[in-house]
Amino acid sequence: MISMPKRLLVLLSLIAAAVLRAADYPAPTESDFTIHDFMFQSGETLPELRIHYRTLGKPEKDAQGKTTNAVLIMHGTTGSGAQFIRPEFAGELFGKDQPLDATKFFIVLPDGIGHGKSSKPSDGMHAKFPRYGYLDMVEALYRLLTEGLGVNHARLVMGTSMGGMHTWLWGELHPDFMKALMPLACLPTQISGRNRAWRRIVIDAIRNDPDWNNGEYPAGAGQPPSLRTAAEMLWFMSSNPVLRQKEAPTLAKTDEVLDKFVEQIVKVDDANDVLYAVEASHDYDPGPNLEKIRASLLAINSADDLINPPELGILEREIKRVPHGRAIVIPFSDKTRGHGSHTVAALWKDQLVKLLKESEK
Repeated sequence: MISMPKRLLVLLSLIAAAVLRAADYPAPTESDFTIHDFMFQSGETLPELRIHYRTLGKPEKDAQGKTTNAVLIMHGTTGSGAQFIRPEFAGELFGKDQPLDATKFFIVLPDGIGHGKSSKPSDGMHAKFPRYGYLDMVEALYRLLTEGLGVNHARLVMGTSMGGMHTWLWGELHPDFMKALMPLACLPTQISGRNRAWRRIVIDAIRNDPDWNNGEYPAGAGQPPSLRTAAEMLWFMSSNPVLRQKEAPTLAKTDEVLDKFVEQIVKVDDANDVLYAVEASHDYDPGPNLEKIRASLLAINSADDLINPPELGILEREIKRVPHGRAIVIPFSDKTRGHGSHTVAALWKDQLVKLLKESEK
C-alpha cells in the first residue's frame, strides 16, 4: 500500500470538514402554492398564479396558536430561492447551532412572481403576462405564508437586493406580522439616479430591439440580442472594481470573462422574464411610510456596492425615521463583493445574531 503524505492527509481532512460544515443542514423541500384569480395592482387578473417555494425545518406555534419560528428569505432581481442553497449562505446560517439553525427555525425560500419556478412570462403568456410590481410580489408571498403554509407570524423577514426592498415593504404593509426585519443591499427610497439608469438601459435595450418583436420572438430561434446587453449590465453593476480588475486584468481577459458570463445568462434566462423583473421596481417607494415600521430592523449595505453607494447618505438619513431601526455599512475589504456581498453571510451573520437577540421579546 502506498502511504499518503501526512501534509496531504491533513489537507484532505480540512477539506472534508469544510464540506461537512457547509452541508450540515437538511435538504430543502420544494412545492408550489397556487393562488386563484390573483388580482394585480394594474387591475389585471391571473386565473392561477403559481408560487414555487422551498422550506427547511418545521413550523412551531405557541399555546395561543401563534407561529414562533418562521423565517422568510427573499431573493434578488432575476434570482430565485435556490440561490441561497450554497456554502456561503446556507452553509453559514442553516446548520446546527448556526444563526438560523434549520432544526429550530422554519425557513421559507420562495421564488417571487416572474422568477424561478413561479409563474412568469416565459411560461407562455410572454408580453401578455400581467404587469407585476413589488407590491404584487409582497402580497403573493404574504398569501403563501398565511394561506399556503399556515404561518400567522414571522420571527424574521429578510431579503437581498430586490428581496431587501421587499423587506422594507413588508415592514410597512404588515407591521405586526414579524419580530425582526433585515434588508440587505438596498435603500429605503424610490428607485432613482444610477440605480434607475442601469435598469432603464436594460429596459430600453429589450423594448427597442426589433428581434424582441413585442415579446413574441419565436420559440427555438434563440433570445433577442438585447438579452446580452442586459447580462453585460448585470456583470458591470454586481461586483466592485477591484474584483473585476483582478479577474479581468487585460483587454483580452476582460472580453473572455464578460463573454463567458453573458453566455451563461443567455442560456438560462429569457428576455421577457428579465424585462418584467427589472421593470417590477416601478412601484417601490417605502420612503413616505418608514415611521409605520414597528419591528426591530437592521439594514445592511456594503461600502463597495455600485447600486447602493454609501456616498448618497440615503440609508444613514432615512434609518432615523424607523422607530426601532439601525443600519450598518460593511467596510470595503478583500472579502466584500460589491453588491454581491449580500449573499456572503460570513460578512454579516454576527449582526444577524445580534438582531435576533435584541428582538426576542
